[in-house]
Amino acid sequence: MRETPEELDRLQALLDASLSRSTAHLRSIISDERTLTAEQLTGVLTGMCTLALSTVTAKGEPRISAVDGHFLHGKWHFGTARGAAKARHLAARPAVSAAHLRGEDLGVFTHGTAEVLNPLDGEPAADWPDLLAYFRDFYGDDAFDWEKDVVYYRLHPHWMAVFAPDLAKLGGTADGA
Repeated sequence: MRETPEELDRLQALLDASLSRSTAHLRSIISDERTLTAEQLTGVLTGMCTLALSTVTAKGEPRISAVDGHFLHGKWHFGTARGAAKARHLAARPAVSAAHLRGEDLGVFTHGTAEVLNPLDGEPAADWPDLLAYFRDFYGDDAFDWEKDVVYYRLHPHWMAVFAPDLAKLGGTADGA
């Protein structure tokens, strides 16, 4: 778990606020007994988690594709090739939705805005060196030309909900460890 107590507090506030302003139908499915706390969620979302990422074309048409998601510091981080269609979509329209599903045991649904972490011709995010070290350790230092080939994003969520009917099936623990 890489989250600070402050990051966990922010994530918990987001989860609580998101569910409280959701429809009655969604709240009937994602009840207090069928969700996770921020601490539990960070204990479950370790390593690489495949995300279904939805972007929008210039014509307003939805597009969905898969990306490697990493849940770090209470937010999704993901990358793609700089020349990918999703990179063009995100450059013009950074609003995204993402879902991580594990059968019927886990669903993490997120809506928010994508921030570029390592722009090709701009200043990287302040924490990019630490994130880059994490990604290089995960994928291998020579997996990509990290400066030219890949662009990484952080999804700043404005809504997030978690469906998890049985924490024990996820291999997580009650304290997030």
